[in-house]
Amino acid sequence: MTAWEDLVTTALLGTDRRPPTTGGPRREAPVALLDEAAVATVRRRAGLRPAPAARRPEPAPADPRPALPAAAARRLAMLLSDRSGAAAGGRRGTSPDLMELLPQWLAAANARGFAAPPQALPALLDAARGRTDLRPAALAFAGPRALWLARLNQDWRFALRAAPGGGAALPGPEDSDGIRQLWQEGLFAERVALLAALRARAPETARELLAGTWATERAEDRLMFLDSLRTGLAAGDEPFLEQALSDRSRNVRTTAAELLSALPGSALAGRMAVRAGACVAVDHTGDGPVIAVEAPPECDPGMERDGVVAKPPAGRGERSWWLGQLVEAAPLSGWPTRLGGRSPQEIVALPVADGWQGELHAAWCRAAVRQRDGEWARALLGVPGAPEAGGPGAVSLAERAKLLGTLEGGERAGWVAGFIAAHGLSEAFQLLGVCAVPWSAPLGRSVVDALNIARDAGSYPWSFSGVMGLAERCLDPAEAGRLDALLAIPDEREDASPGAGSYWAEAFQRLVTTLRLRAAMLTELDDHAP
Repeated sequence: MTAWEDLVTTALLGTDRRPPTTGGPRREAPVALLDEAAVATVRRRAGLRPAPAARRPEPAPADPRPALPAAAARRLAMLLSDRSGAAAGGRRGTSPDLMELLPQWLAAANARGFAAPPQALPALLDAARGRTDLRPAALAFAGPRALWLARLNQDWRFALRAAPGGGAALPGPEDSDGIRQLWQEGLFAERVALLAALRARAPETARELLAGTWATERAEDRLMFLDSLRTGLAAGDEPFLEQALSDRSRNVRTTAAELLSALPGSALAGRMAVRAGACVAVDHTGDGPVIAVEAPPECDPGMERDGVVAKPPAGRGERSWWLGQLVEAAPLSGWPTRLGGRSPQEIVALPVADGWQGELHAAWCRAAVRQRDGEWARALLGVPGAPEAGGPGAVSLAERAKLLGTLEGGERAGWVAGFIAAHGLSEAFQLLGVCAVPWSAPLGRSVVDALNIARDAGSYPWSFSGVMGLAERCLDPAEAGRLDALLAIPDEREDASPGAGSYWAEAFQRLVTTLRLRAAMLTELDDHAP
């Protein structure tokens, strides 16, 4: 080994700085080094002693799903081999970004029940290794053979961690002995996967399983297990969650309180309603009704037990911090009765005294998202064309996006289309991200019209690159024909940025090409689809 390491060191340093230790005077140093390396390699291989053969791996399991159509298999290979990126200076040209289309292709293939081609599995696992957002869809499409490969390659071990139970078959709800054994003896990842699977199929069984070992679990494990109760959360979970409010871990207590506040009929929700109701009331002493707010003077032990965090973050006042938590956890259904029988729209329209409007409305926004209350979400969003652009309660684009998530897909898309028609695309990126794919026809038309307006304004398209990228992935492929009129380079206005028209034509050409490619992908998958 010492001689071999000397050869490697000489090669790394260079023969000018470190000549080989052997070789005649008429031999060039690099040639002598390579000859020595060849001799050393033969010597090392010849010196190996015979040994028992390693155990052969078990054969890969069969994948019973139907094979991909040939054209779709070729398309998958093309998507997996693409490593395209933006060219120098941020200019992408007219070629589609194939890697950005891979998630959509995988979703379509999984929806049709196809199996992955065996020869594509290594590239598929490599792609999933590099992009965590691809992993669920990629592993579902790759199937059991991908887990078989992952056991043979350390680089793909993430697939075993991501798969339920490390790829092992989980016991069914009827196998009580298997469930009990895996819960008591399994690895942490296997126990999490078991609890999640049971929660989806038999919520009460999962809760009883967790309650049986709750006192002996580590705090970080209790937090992870408790989070699984979000699936199928129901009134039957309340007694267990009430006990968790006394847990010694603050994170566990906070999560239990959050889950209980999502159950409007829970005792915790009732306690929070009383506290919040004592802080918010309608004042009729002035010229018109006004919401008066009196924030809690202290955070007592009962509030802390119910999940109120006493210490505010930097820059926040204590009383406003406590008020926001109380209002966020109180059932929204109780406010109309407390505030004079008014509807959510009427409550949100009332003025709020002493500068408390932002804090109060922001807490109602969080409550609407947590409780999935569409009526309150509509009231807080307001009309999309309002001058305030997001409604009286949306304090940020992120809040608006979360509120939109509580609405049905068609209504959500219609609201965003109205927002874009009134305010353009400058603030629409986050809102577009919560809309279902493919975009509805009205939403697609509003995006294309807004891009056309931006082009006519004479600016460069780079300011809208995020929206353009979303359009490539989310616009209905049937809209490609409507874009042909935008492919020509427009006449430049005197005040337009130099060359902006050609950049816009290039961007629209890429959009059209991508839409037609997406249409071809779906056609290939539908050929002999099961």
